[in-house]
Amino acid sequence: MSYMLASVNSLAEALLVEQFEVDIIDLKQPARGALGALAAATVKQIVSHLPSGTLVSATIGDLPMLPAVLAAATLEMAQTGVDYVKIGFFPDGDWPACINALSVAANQGHQLVAVLFADTRPDFGVIALLAAAGFRGVMLDTMDKQLGSLPQIVSAAELAEFVYLSKQAGLLCGLAGSLKLADISELLPLQADYLGFRGGLCHQSCRTAELDTSRIAAIKALLAEPVRSELCG
Repeated sequence: MSYMLASVNSLAEALLVEQFEVDIIDLKQPARGALGALAAATVKQIVSHLPSGTLVSATIGDLPMLPAVLAAATLEMAQTGVDYVKIGFFPDGDWPACINALSVAANQGHQLVAVLFADTRPDFGVIALLAAAGFRGVMLDTMDKQLGSLPQIVSAAELAEFVYLSKQAGLLCGLAGSLKLADISELLPLQADYLGFRGGLCHQSCRTAELDTSRIAAIKALLAEPVRSELCG
């Protein structure tokens, strides 16, 4: 069973997807990059207007892999009231040092989700390090949205390995990256905890365009009804 994460860039979009009872509302600004961030003040405002119990995540932006930079941005976003803070792990940089710096926030009870980018060929060995540092989850996404959807970039065997290693480590696992309605039937058998969508929810599959309610409804219909208790904690 996989749940639905819908990425939105404003309060209006958040309230719109909330009507479709999506399982996680993800706050980011697609126009600013793969994990472009909204201002922390904006995120806090959106969270305050959503019904109690709504699961919300937010990205910290396409930031350099510098421990102090990531740690500060993560703590700032965690204080907005979101349930999950998503941190992109981009090529280069000292990943172990970054993970160590981020473990402080994790040990304070903040639920951190690492985002790996399939098109940069990440080493899945990092999953064990994330779990040891107290991360709550890990996600496999794409950085270059022009390359196609995640299943076009990564083989089914590699996707299955990612999901297996994540679950073996006790982490929530998510799959995303230009996913569309047609990708769902291929991904559901992998049993990732959630599938993430942005472009697939928008007019003409353009991630910076307005949301298309018919697309949201169609994708939601293919995914299981939410059992939110499985995503909490």
